[in-house]
Amino acid sequence: MAEKRALLGMTLQEMEQMVISLGMPRFTAKQLAQWVYQKNADSIEAMTNLSQKNRALLSEQCVIGKMRHTERLESVDGTVKYLFPTAGGESVEAVFIPEADRGTLCVSSQVGCRMGCRFCMTGRQGFQGNCSATDILNQIYALPEWEHLTNIVFMGQGEPMDNLGAVLRATELLMAPYSLGWSPRRITVSTVGIRGAVEEFILKSPCHLAVSLHNAFPQQRQEMMPAENAYGMEDLLRMLAKYDWNRQRRLSFEYIVFRGLNDSPRHTKELVRLLSPLRGVRVNLIRFHTIPDSPYEGAPEERMIQMRDFLSLHGITCTIRASRGEDIFAACGLLNTKFH
Repeated sequence: MAEKRALLGMTLQEMEQMVISLGMPRFTAKQLAQWVYQKNADSIEAMTNLSQKNRALLSEQCVIGKMRHTERLESVDGTVKYLFPTAGGESVEAVFIPEADRGTLCVSSQVGCRMGCRFCMTGRQGFQGNCSATDILNQIYALPEWEHLTNIVFMGQGEPMDNLGAVLRATELLMAPYSLGWSPRRITVSTVGIRGAVEEFILKSPCHLAVSLHNAFPQQRQEMMPAENAYGMEDLLRMLAKYDWNRQRRLSFEYIVFRGLNDSPRHTKELVRLLSPLRGVRVNLIRFHTIPDSPYEGAPEERMIQMRDFLSLHGITCTIRASRGEDIFAACGLLNTKFH
């Protein structure tokens, strides 16, 4: 028997092709999309404006595609980490960060990661496979707090630009008028800087972009982030400088601050030199969250404040990101599903 198709992850056009092939009216596709993407239906049987005959026919061919989380951990600060299954039999972690006026979900795009960053638990996990658009959207639609979501960040497990097709499909579906109709300003996609994929993303998607920089000097960055060998940051920055960045389409740089490694005045001055040609960008300074058997240490708070103030003084918007969920291994760089 053929495997049933997941409705979650289908575009409206694909739904139209499917219902027509099943002998249903074309408008049935809009009803399906509304149930799947706007009402977050749990079953085809719940789609009460479809005839019983059509619901039965759809149930023979399709499933919604949602899968509940298998684990839940809550931090003392209210951050919640979920473990979600994927269609391929693996698992990924997603992190919900509630705040007074917003709810942010950090989603995963791959099972593990092949980039091998030395300071990242996901990098240590290695690469087990790509998430499908359905796997990505499942982290959103199967989230118990899904109605409270205001923002999505692709900063969980994996390198989004290494799975660009699925990431683009998932973000397009979130923004589609027949779906949630989200503004692209509510979605941020991160990358270590796979140049070709980053430029394709810029040309195809209006969502925000975040680049994991972490060091202003290429040789030192390569020691921390092996991807620098193949995807040099200086070439990437020259390409990024060709585009306009502003509040509508924001470019930010993530910078984990390590004691004695990338926190000196020399590093901060080089950051200013590198980023000054890019108008309207921001830098997010991030605390390092210690991982087992790591030679790295986080920089002291006063040093991070000095870096923030120096960058701000030189015209680069800079913030120190609040650390959330460290006690449940949900903070930046701590996600790992190898032993689940």
